[in-house]
Amino acid sequence: MNDREMTSPKVYQPILLRILHSGASGLTLLAVISGFLVYNTFDKRWGQLPISSILTIQDVHGTIAVAFLLFLPFFALYSFHVGSRRLVQDQSLTQLKQVGKPIWWISLHRLANTLMLLSVTIAAITGRMMKEQWLPAGELNQPWYLAHLGSWVGVLISLGLHVLMGVKVGGVPLLLSIVNLKMQDQDRPKAWLKGFTVLPSSLLLKIVEAIVMGGILLAFILPAFNS
Repeated sequence: MNDREMTSPKVYQPILLRILHSGASGLTLLAVISGFLVYNTFDKRWGQLPISSILTIQDVHGTIAVAFLLFLPFFALYSFHVGSRRLVQDQSLTQLKQVGKPIWWISLHRLANTLMLLSVTIAAITGRMMKEQWLPAGELNQPWYLAHLGSWVGVLISLGLHVLMGVKVGGVPLLLSIVNLKMQDQDRPKAWLKGFTVLPSSLLLKIVEAIVMGGILLAFILPAFNS
């Protein structure tokens, strides 16, 4: 992404990114909403909405969470190996010192995108370590549940930053481009992985990828040891 993209009236997003982003966004929103309903049904310590409790909402939330976990590796791999320019770079810390300049907003957008990946990974790990019987039994101070609540707040914050920075950097054209259904020549399957790199583009991204992919792996295997 360059400075000119902030004012470009037409923004193109690759079809594979649109597909993966739409899937990740939809599952994230469903997980956030169903997660709140779980809290609103069983916890309510920090406020609640006056809506009917849904006793089966834990099962719904768990199903959505598993679907998201299965989807997450594909989105993460695309982000690190095809769309890495949208994530934090080695020079991002230096660019963040240029307050108010276009590159400052772009760097904040990249940081928000990266935080989104990290926060959903933490949410996946902590959620997988919870047990279904805790909340119905009133065991609301279980460490993994409290950690999952914290990660849920982190997802909300990073999601808000992701959207706000997207609006600031690209405005309405950027938002529309990610849901655009029109196909172009470069949207043919043979071009889907154009720009693929074996390794992330920077040392910082290699570290972030190791954390995210390692976290996803932990989310799959840790429950087997959670007796």
